[in-house]
Amino acid sequence: MSDQPSRPHLTTIAARSGEFATPVSSAPLVEPIYQSTVYAFPDLEALEAGVAGQPDAYFYYRNATPNGSTLERAIAALEGTDAAACASSGMAAISAAFLSVLGAGDHIVTDERVYGVTYALLRDELPRLGIQVSFVDALDLEAVAAAFRPTTRLLHVESLTNPLMTVADVPRLAERAHAHGVLLSVDNTFASPAVFRPAEHGADLITHSLSKYLSGHSTAFGGVVAGRAELVAAARLKLVRLGGTVSAFDAWMTMQGLKTLGLRMRAHSGNAQAIADVLQNHPRVKRVYHPGLESHPQFRLADGLYPEGFGGMLSLEVEDAPTFVKRLAGRIPLAPSLADVVSTLSHPWSTSHRALSEADRRRLGITPELLRFSVGIEDISDLLEDLEGALV
Repeated sequence: MSDQPSRPHLTTIAARSGEFATPVSSAPLVEPIYQSTVYAFPDLEALEAGVAGQPDAYFYYRNATPNGSTLERAIAALEGTDAAACASSGMAAISAAFLSVLGAGDHIVTDERVYGVTYALLRDELPRLGIQVSFVDALDLEAVAAAFRPTTRLLHVESLTNPLMTVADVPRLAERAHAHGVLLSVDNTFASPAVFRPAEHGADLITHSLSKYLSGHSTAFGGVVAGRAELVAAARLKLVRLGGTVSAFDAWMTMQGLKTLGLRMRAHSGNAQAIADVLQNHPRVKRVYHPGLESHPQFRLADGLYPEGFGGMLSLEVEDAPTFVKRLAGRIPLAPSLADVVSTLSHPWSTSHRALSEADRRRLGITPELLRFSVGIEDISDLLEDLEGALV
């Protein structure tokens, strides 16, 4: 009888090939994609560490991945928070933030101008769970304070609203909320931490859609919740239990875009400001919504809170909007998203705020003539030439 171990069968060799690869001696410059749904452990003690959530002891794809953890650390550093938890979409992040704080019998106060799908979540879904919702004008600080109840747990606003670019007074909203024992949640998607960091002004929870400025190229999908460690841990638990965690590939793709966030946002902000300055005086343009214009109702507030620029978003009403959109086809496309490096137009009436009734849309200033303009990083002279050509 031979002392040599028998050679495994071909089927065994094929099944196990590559499964126990050893690390290379040099380090990759870019983090690899860890596209494994599960991790193996050498013993029960190591398994317990993984299941318990010990850092860098990964267990199962739904719980955490190395790529997701890398992105979370980066976003927490950018926002200046203790921690962050990535989600499968912006709405998953907002849902986790809400459900980690709210339960049956609790109450949330929210700005009436929030993103249309957030509005639908608050109007239709949370009440089904026994959570009461009050919509208020968050620009009216007295109305916000008057809406608080003994059961209020959360106040939710957007740093810059979609699509009319109103500016939340986050420092004063935080003061009002905290005086009543209420947490402040801020959707910072339109601004990004490159131009505004809500935690520095008192916000407790910050959310983003990763597919917007943080990624910046319309190639990755996801969301994120950032804030104090205990609040993020509670949101992460909701994401794990409800199946809302981000994929490794989307996290990796977002990291590639995140590296140029500061450079991109300077270009976005500069271009948007230049376009707003020109369009506000154009005879074919009825109105421009951009916080960098002195005509904007919250210009002084924005100028104090946003010293590095106002981001790349603006909205406008033009004469004959359908013709304007058609004339820009092939140069500035009509696309129902935002924050790409290329400029895009969107029609909030039929996309982002479709879930609202016609009466509510009109009451909030969202009309069929309104167009949202996500200003890209192209050369400003080319963008102005495109716009001037479409406005003849």
